[in-house]
Amino acid sequence: MAVQPVEASGTPAYVEKVAAMKKRLDSQIPDSLRLPPHIIDTAPLDVTGIPASSGLLTEKELAITELDATAVCEKIASGELTAVETVTAFGKRAIIAHQLVNCLTDIFLEEGITRAEELDEYYKREGKVVGPLHGLPVSIKDHVPLKGRWASAGFLATVELSKDNCLMTSILRDLGAVYYVKTNQPQSIMHLETNSMYGRTLNPWNTLLTPGGSSGGEGALIAMRGSCIGVGTDIGGSIRGPAANSGIYGMRPSSKTMPMKGYLEYQFGADGVMASTGPMCSSARDIDLFISNVLAAKPDLIDVSLVPLAWNIPTSFPKKLRVGIMEHDGVVLPHPPTLRALRVAKAKLTASGLVEVIDYKPFKHELGYDIIRELYFEDGGKVVRDLLKEGGEPILPLTEWVISPPYTKDHDATSLRALRKQRDDFKDDYSDYWNKSGCDVVLCPPFPGTANPHDTAKYWAYTAIWNILDYPGIVFPSGLKSKPLIDVLEARTSFLSQADIFNYELYNAETMAGAPISFQLVARRFNDCLLVAAQKLIESILKA
Repeated sequence: MAVQPVEASGTPAYVEKVAAMKKRLDSQIPDSLRLPPHIIDTAPLDVTGIPASSGLLTEKELAITELDATAVCEKIASGELTAVETVTAFGKRAIIAHQLVNCLTDIFLEEGITRAEELDEYYKREGKVVGPLHGLPVSIKDHVPLKGRWASAGFLATVELSKDNCLMTSILRDLGAVYYVKTNQPQSIMHLETNSMYGRTLNPWNTLLTPGGSSGGEGALIAMRGSCIGVGTDIGGSIRGPAANSGIYGMRPSSKTMPMKGYLEYQFGADGVMASTGPMCSSARDIDLFISNVLAAKPDLIDVSLVPLAWNIPTSFPKKLRVGIMEHDGVVLPHPPTLRALRVAKAKLTASGLVEVIDYKPFKHELGYDIIRELYFEDGGKVVRDLLKEGGEPILPLTEWVISPPYTKDHDATSLRALRKQRDDFKDDYSDYWNKSGCDVVLCPPFPGTANPHDTAKYWAYTAIWNILDYPGIVFPSGLKSKPLIDVLEARTSFLSQADIFNYELYNAETMAGAPISFQLVARRFNDCLLVAAQKLIESILKA
């Protein structure tokens, strides 16, 4: 299926600039890696197998790109792989993936190879690696600056050629990471979809569906094995949603624990909801690899806004882990595939005897979602409309939706204080409720279904509720996929809300066939290490 372009409207200057950006990106694809047009135009809905069958990758390159980040680092450190052959393999596969799902915004493989050559020379000369991520190819979301590479805060008016690295990319480079691509994000960076001036990113497992957003380029690229690990950001589900839709792993750490200094943004000083940054990857152990090494660099000594979080993953629990299972949030009932996977998980966890399973009833999730929706754009969306006007850029449907009333209001100081008081009261009440439940972690859906059709992601509460609470979350694949013959929608005559009706009517078993089914696991604020350990245990039980 051909990539669906962003609407070609906007001012003539906008159209001209976007055409130049796309031409620049297309010019970064070497002729030797171009897929024939007939392969792209006649591709099946599931395009994940095309890189392997394209004939453009060697057997060794295919083997390298099937490795997770931890294995890549181990093999480079042992001398089994070189940094050059590793970044070459992932870079080639990323370029192939981009032609199928439109996941990239900047390609600079030759630059990555040059850096990898320096690392290989160091290894030969010194007999050791420069750091724990020596030679590891890392993909980077568009609004995370890399020196000399293109970036934006989600609008044409914010596009820049970055003059320097941000703190995160500086740390990763010092640890030995190699950069080679940047990935797509949506207009405004506030969609659970990825559609921008670079065009629409597609879900590799079913191109009729979205890979999610706002880190959707990362999710799609990693699912295509064009990267084994990348950097995402999350203020409402932007790591967890794409990880879920693409069937990969992703963690939203507690905010202010991982460095975001220097990231591009556009709502300066708006801290009603705190964003977070974290890894998107192809295994659970890569989460630990990424976060442990970034935190070991002590970013809190440079970014004064950070809380110094001790990273010590427990190897056991003082008592049996108590796992709450939340099948739905009391507002929107998930689609049949998600409910099926949760019921299978609940049965396996209960039968294992290794954890204590309880039914977790949601606490005022509708209220929490209403509050966070209002907190996202405290100026009524004025800054968004101003940036669109500055760039002559057309507003996309989901941007219009996210900044529209009744949730978005232009607050004055008095009403803003009242809103933040409401937020803080909700967080206090929720904390009390969680404590009474006795849960260590809660296993729940990451979205009210699997990946959805494009431009329909209008209910974020399964992830956003944990953003307002600032509870860390990990999304991981169930190993299951949606199946039309099994995941039949039952007739309903009563509904939980208008959003529930919308979600019910959205479901189409045939259209959503083949979409990965994922889980979300959450823990209390700053219980990130407990969360990582709990996810490891739970996944081991579910895979047994």
